[in-house]
Amino acid sequence: MSDLTGKVALVTGGSRGIGAAIARKLAADGADVAITYQSAEVQAKSVVAEVESLGRRAVAIRADSGAAEDVVHAVNQAAADLGRLDILVNNAGIFPAKPFEEFTLAEVDRALNIHARAAFVGAQAAVAHMNDGGRIISIGTNLSERAAFGGLSLYNLSKSALNGFTKALARELGPRAITVNLLQPGSTVTDMNPLDGDHYDHQVGLTALGHFARPEDMAAMVGFLAGDTGRSVTGAILTIDGGTNA
Repeated sequence: MSDLTGKVALVTGGSRGIGAAIARKLAADGADVAITYQSAEVQAKSVVAEVESLGRRAVAIRADSGAAEDVVHAVNQAAADLGRLDILVNNAGIFPAKPFEEFTLAEVDRALNIHARAAFVGAQAAVAHMNDGGRIISIGTNLSERAAFGGLSLYNLSKSALNGFTKALARELGPRAITVNLLQPGSTVTDMNPLDGDHYDHQVGLTALGHFARPEDMAAMVGFLAGDTGRSVTGAILTIDGGTNA
């Protein structure tokens, strides 16, 4: 367990699924937590209540990660409302999946904006608030390294950008002891990917362990990276996918 007492974190897309689990974990480890959400206001308020029940401060900020100005505003508001910013978790995402030839240019732009541009401008805004020793953690996907089924061209294009960004930014921010890492989940139980979903059998059949991960599995790794335990880990791409890419 990391000791994040006195730290402030911002988790984008933190109203549900992996993002909500990360917010809860960082709060349990002692951090005050801001989250962003686009439309899931009820869920966002629930996460805020959970964080506050742990004795931490929390704020939910409505923001569309596809709009650069929303991302920058969310970072600045989190730092203003909670007094500082030490940890940024780029988690917000979408899952565009269909045949390559059916995607429109607008869909391409939106996926790239949410997954790649938001991570860039969010980190740029966050670093302006961070003291030395800050943390930037992005949530990618194991599919960017191995496309296990069809329809992933746009999703993989937009998520794969995080790989190069993570390595380059880790090198650039190293002199300030700000670590930059990428977590790549595989099939994980969420409301968008339930155990009784239509694609469960196919996905679980690709794993070595024979089961989906839980959001808490991802949150535990983020907690490790966010704390002093992760001080020597930077530029790393860490895959938690039950052996799917093995």
